[in-house]
Amino acid sequence: MADNINSITKQLLELVAPFKENFKGAYSVRQDGACAQLKSTEHVQLIPKKDKPGLDIHILPNTLNETVYIPACVTKGDIDDLVYNDFYIGENAFVTIVAGCGVHTDDGHDVRHNGIHFFHLAKGAHVVYEENHVGTGEGSGDRSIDPVTEVEMEENAYLEMNTYQIGGVDKADRKTKIKAGKGARLVINERILTNNEQEAKSVIYVELNGEGSKADIVSHSIAKDKSFQLYDSTIVGNAPCKGHTECDSIIDGDAVIDAIPRLYAKHRDAELIHEAAIGKIAGEQLLKLRTLGLTEEEAEAQIIEGFLA
Repeated sequence: MADNINSITKQLLELVAPFKENFKGAYSVRQDGACAQLKSTEHVQLIPKKDKPGLDIHILPNTLNETVYIPACVTKGDIDDLVYNDFYIGENAFVTIVAGCGVHTDDGHDVRHNGIHFFHLAKGAHVVYEENHVGTGEGSGDRSIDPVTEVEMEENAYLEMNTYQIGGVDKADRKTKIKAGKGARLVINERILTNNEQEAKSVIYVELNGEGSKADIVSHSIAKDKSFQLYDSTIVGNAPCKGHTECDSIIDGDAVIDAIPRLYAKHRDAELIHEAAIGKIAGEQLLKLRTLGLTEEEAEAQIIEGFLA
């Protein structure tokens, strides 16, 4: 499988997806704006679109415990990669989708990946969605990743989104919009690390439209140096539902964090909660770790790793 991908793609895949020479199951590896590898299985069909770059991914009803890999890597500057992937998850399917993105430049030119994803979860579908973002290379060009995700969840569907920006991304603009039907449950875990003069924006808009629908959105982030972060989360309760949005951030140096949790209750039985906390690394945490023999830099690294875990 690895013959068609270059050495930088292999390095990026090891960072954003559990890649060890090959993937098991259905997969698509996108490299420098084109599909480099593609494989379907009996229950998961990956079909190239005819009108634009991207895939239609069909997961059959009652598919159990399969993993679908759709990582995208850009390995050189002066590429602006745009891809459209549509996922159709059948009734009562239980699947994991791994969609990591890595961008690399060494030549001084900007590099960007923009993945536009649409998900339709049929009744009772259960999806865990993993997405790691990373930027690498020594070039002066900007490394940008700008994902757009739209989701429709039918009755009793479940979606867990674990999104991590693990370093090296100069500009990120994430937009997520989700509509949840009766009994549907949404869980979002977001982790973001920025430093230098990097910018990371995350805008999440959730509509709880069905009776008994639930949403739990948690963002942990660390902004260092002169970086900037925006967390803009909205939950709209249009039915008897429960929603929770939380932003917990650590700020260091001259960084700026703008946290905007919004709630709109449009039904008298909508129960919605928001929390936001921004602060520096506690001195007593550093002191405790230093008494165990760690340097200040090592202690800070341990705290950051634990916070983003």
